[in-house]
Amino acid sequence: MAQLKTPFGIDEYGRRIAKTRQVMASAGLDAIFVTDPSNQAWLSGYDGWSFYVHQGVLLKMDGEPIWWGRHMDKMGGRRTCWMRHENIIGYDDRYVQSTEIHPMQDLAERLKANGLENARIGVEMENYYYSAKAHAVLSNELPSAKLVDATALVNWQRIIKSEGEIKFIKKAARISEKVICTAIDRADVGVRKNDLVADILHAGISGVDDDWGDYPAIVPLTPSGLDATAAHLTWDGTPMREGEATFFELSGCYRRYHAPLCRTVFLGTPPDEMLRAEEAQIEGIEAGLEAARAGNRTCDISNAFMQVMNKHRIEKSGRMGYPIGLSYPPDWGERTASIRAEDETELQAGMVFHFMPALWMDAWGLETTETILIREDGAAETLCDVERKLFVKG
Repeated sequence: MAQLKTPFGIDEYGRRIAKTRQVMASAGLDAIFVTDPSNQAWLSGYDGWSFYVHQGVLLKMDGEPIWWGRHMDKMGGRRTCWMRHENIIGYDDRYVQSTEIHPMQDLAERLKANGLENARIGVEMENYYYSAKAHAVLSNELPSAKLVDATALVNWQRIIKSEGEIKFIKKAARISEKVICTAIDRADVGVRKNDLVADILHAGISGVDDDWGDYPAIVPLTPSGLDATAAHLTWDGTPMREGEATFFELSGCYRRYHAPLCRTVFLGTPPDEMLRAEEAQIEGIEAGLEAARAGNRTCDISNAFMQVMNKHRIEKSGRMGYPIGLSYPPDWGERTASIRAEDETELQAGMVFHFMPALWMDAWGLETTETILIREDGAAETLCDVERKLFVKG
């Protein structure tokens, strides 16, 4: 039965499960146990800040999924999952952070009770939330089962978004516009960075109209000056200074769906090399958007951008984007395809990417990015509406 907080209807979850089971069958799996909170939510609707303890969704080839986690979080499962309550189960608190027993011992007993003692079970081995100790204990407790690496099996089923998911991402995009514009408007010489970030967070959580803001999977990245030569620094209490660029890598979030957006602000007069890089970057983004068409490949987006960089004799390396959608900390990317030269994933309508060809130079950083939707026909649609330029405040 549907629960009060479930974001989608039963038909949508049924579609997702059927799609996942097709891949499970091709891989010869009897069941999968997914610990990635994004995959848990995608299959079951579960939404809670409990991913610091062991939990997951068990999906067999028939029946409803089973959400398994800490007993106190079982109640959150009943509020957010679409399954019947008997398929939302919890383990005792004595297992939590114990040096004597482990939650995977409880899970192993549940798997045996579900007839999986000798089964071929997929687990997400390359995952933030599945520890080496968890795998060792589960393997020891199920000596006759075959634990198979099923990393990203569910992630790849998420890459083409449903109409409902795209609607949520577009709501997140409106919030992204608000947080970026707040950052640009608030940025000024003497403003303490932590005060600026407080305004950004307030703008994101308050949302837009009736669309409330959720917490993003990545905290605001707001480095200035030499700090902006690094990709992933956050903030401190230092006042903003004249003569420095600050990039803002932010995202609105609605019902766990994201629409990342980056813009850069320079306080004062930018150096000529930054202005030349801005011109090249914007030209390259336009070329990448033209290449972002159904039937092309992710590498075509990267190659189109790099042709422009090469023309302007600007060095650039690394990937330039990734699929986004439903996510939990510490990352809003889906960890499947990448926009980079060696990735040949075919672009299909309904895919949504954060296209982020950022430039991190020796003395400054310049981030101008877009969340893009691959359409049935034509170039990709940019989901946020904020002018694409370096914002200069003198």
